[in-house]
This record gives sequence, structure tokens and C-alpha cells, in this order.
Amino acid sequence: QVQLVESGGGLVQAGGSLRLSCVASGLTFSSAAMGWFRQAPGKEREFVTTINWSGRRTYYADSVKGQFTISRDNAKNTVYLQMNSLKFEDTAVYYCAAGFGAGLFLEAAEYQYWGQGTQVTVSS
Repeated sequence: QVQLVESGGGLVQAGGSLRLSCVASGLTFSSAAMGWFRQAPGKEREFVTTINWSGRRTYYADSVKGQFTISRDNAKNTVYLQMNSLKFEDTAVYYCAAGFGAGLFLEAAEYQYWGQGTQVTVSS
């Protein structure tokens, strides 16, 4: 079955960096668009960033543009989220997701598979 397993979350001070990883199995990773979403306590899940199957196209939420970078390694079935200059408001559970189809996917409903999430906590 399809599995997406996130790792790399943790506690970091404001201004610090983290790199999240998401390893996929049970699907044709090189054909999937991958996305990262996050959900802060008491808030709805929100789109963070997405990358197309080849890695040549990406899209970011305005809130993380210039701060986060998404990348992928199709040989390792892995998508990454490099997070720099972290702020308290970046605290959330971060989820990776996989979707199949043309283009980039900005909506959660466009993704067929989800990971369990990894907690990122930024201390102020």
C-alpha cells in the first residue's frame, strides 16, 4: 500500500532551520506531484508548497515564499522541505501529500495520499 513517511521535525529556536523529508513507497513517485501542508493548533490545514513530478516547477504560499524551499530526489522517492529563518508562527504539524494529474496542486482535495505528519515547534 502507499506510504508517505515524514521526518525531520522537532523543536527549534526562532531564526533557526529545519529540513523535513518525506519518503514515499507503494506509488510511482516520479509521476507524482508532491506537496507540503501544515496545520497549526486550532487552525485549518493550509497549503505550504508543491513541486511537480520532474522538480522543475514549484509553487509557494505567500507566507513562506523566500523562506522555504521544496525539492525532490526521484531516485530516492523523497521530497524535502528546507525551512529557514523559522518564526513562531511556523509552528505546526507538517504533512506531505502525493497527487497524480497534470500541473501543480494547491488544494488539499487534489492530493490522493497523505503522510501522518511531523511536528515542527519554533520557540520564540
